[in-house]
Amino acid sequence: MLLRFLNRGGYLLVAAVALTSNASASESWEFVDTKGALHQRHEAAFVEFEGKFYLSGGRKIQPVDILDPLTNTWTHGSPPPVEIHHFQPVLHNGLIYYICAMTGPFPREVGLPYIYTYNPKTDTWAQGDAIPEDRIRGSAGVVLYNDKFYIVSGITNGHIDGWVPWLDEYDPQTGEWRVLPNAPRARDHFQAAVIDDKIYAVAGRNSARSTGKVFHLTIKEVDVFDLESETWSTLPSPALNIPTPRAGNSVYAYEGLLLVVGGETERKSPAHNEVEVLDTRNNRWMTWPRLARGRHGTGIVRFEDYIYTCSGSGDRGGGPELLSTERFSIVRHYKSCCSSH
Repeated sequence: MLLRFLNRGGYLLVAAVALTSNASASESWEFVDTKGALHQRHEAAFVEFEGKFYLSGGRKIQPVDILDPLTNTWTHGSPPPVEIHHFQPVLHNGLIYYICAMTGPFPREVGLPYIYTYNPKTDTWAQGDAIPEDRIRGSAGVVLYNDKFYIVSGITNGHIDGWVPWLDEYDPQTGEWRVLPNAPRARDHFQAAVIDDKIYAVAGRNSARSTGKVFHLTIKEVDVFDLESETWSTLPSPALNIPTPRAGNSVYAYEGLLLVVGGETERKSPAHNEVEVLDTRNNRWMTWPRLARGRHGTGIVRFEDYIYTCSGSGDRGGGPELLSTERFSIVRHYKSCCSSH
């Protein structure tokens, strides 16, 4: 395999020009045969809490859908007080937080001016703190670190324009909102993750209906924020750019790996089913088994040995909204491909 030695931006690495493929024919995503039904939705959230999965938000106001993975049965909770979509949900102290989400119809969605929470134990929604007026946006990446939320990038003007490189810190205990250094580039329609005291902003795009390029301007670079030094860097390119740039993807962090799952681009059909994995400790990208059905606008949860996804849109844009649920044995695959590295 051709190797490239790099020393850029403080990263010393040996990067393979070609992707390392760790897909095995015996390991694949599988559809889950569920009882009951979920509500069709996309630009929604998927969160695990105490052994159950909560699917919420998305376009239209619809009840929360709750999946018990032990019985594979869907039940339903209460709807949100407002339409909430285009957000990355985060669980903290028993509440699911919705920060810097959007509401309203395409393409002139607006950022919600308040934080909202959902309590899975009581099946209740609540309006929380106001977001500073000059930091309101939607479709941002949101992560939790040391009991504080970090809100990365986003877009201020629906799908038209107004993407921003902002980074903010929100303390739910005090309500304090702190502005931090801007990211190297703006992006929206993405999810962020924390690995080893660093925030990874990967994939996404600059939605630009103002120029007829809603889906086209995808982001290939991976930006990293060091939470200890509060400084940004970009992984050396082109060796560590995401192999398949796309937006609307889900992410999941596991054992130093950052999974980028599904997504959409200007290609109309189908939605992306790629699962590409950044090994942040060995500085390499890997290809993992693809989704059984390409999808975007949803999330990833883990229960025991498996990660799950469901719902979302099966083509570029708003449909078809999918009813399927699928899962993948992340523990088994990690042991076979990565545990010895």
